[in-house]
Amino acid sequence: MVRRYVDIVEKLPERRPDPATVEACSQLKPDNYLLAWHTPFNEKGSGFGAATKAMCVGMRYWGPERLDTLVEVSIECGRMTHNHPTGFLGSLCTALFVSYAIQGKPLVQWGRDMLRVVPLAEEYCRKTIRHMAEYQEHWFYFEAKWQFYLEERKISEDKDDKATFPDNYDAEERDKAYRKWSSEGRGGRRGHDAPMIAYDALLAAGGSWTELCRRAMFHGGESAATGAIAGCLFGLLYGLDPVPRGLYQDLEHREKLEALGAALHRLSTQEK
Repeated sequence: MVRRYVDIVEKLPERRPDPATVEACSQLKPDNYLLAWHTPFNEKGSGFGAATKAMCVGMRYWGPERLDTLVEVSIECGRMTHNHPTGFLGSLCTALFVSYAIQGKPLVQWGRDMLRVVPLAEEYCRKTIRHMAEYQEHWFYFEAKWQFYLEERKISEDKDDKATFPDNYDAEERDKAYRKWSSEGRGGRRGHDAPMIAYDALLAAGGSWTELCRRAMFHGGESAATGAIAGCLFGLLYGLDPVPRGLYQDLEHREKLEALGAALHRLSTQEK
């Protein structure tokens, strides 16, 4: 994975990743097997970049029996470029949401089930004995923000109730809510609220692609990040039928992407 990151950053200068990823990639060591992905703790590594790239990890290790592997790989994938709990817990979150979608778990349960896995992530980080002093200082922010969100939507307890939304929740009100969930007034900017906005959009949109776009892709924050996460999860839940064909029939690198998807599906379904 480290080799792939370094290759892509060097070979595709016209497709520059976010600054945190570029900085971290300069510190990766592709020729050192033991320390290849060990990057320093990064006070600025709390951004959305780790969350937006980890969905494929959830597709690879989606089975409940592979949870420990999903935790390990999503965290290492996250912290090699975003070595900050808010950043790499975002990658754990999106990988888990993907696994829940494939398992067929009810959408309303995803958030609270994800919070139950966070202690496993902390336990794993302790075992690796890296940066725990710095992690401790920032660890609970992610959990606290998500707990606040689930209580706001009235889905924090084990019930089958639907999420509760305000009566007036138009584009302006949604932007206010997204800014409130963020850490700096720009919705979707960090590893906690990029998947949160995507999840919120899924809860409200049902199987409507148009409604998903309104909520996850057209807002005043980091709409590319929240849209990427929401679009991936929507596809896993509902397939391509609700999506206008014109959006993907001439997609750049479509054949390569389809081949990668088929290979990922094949790997994820093989018995190990």
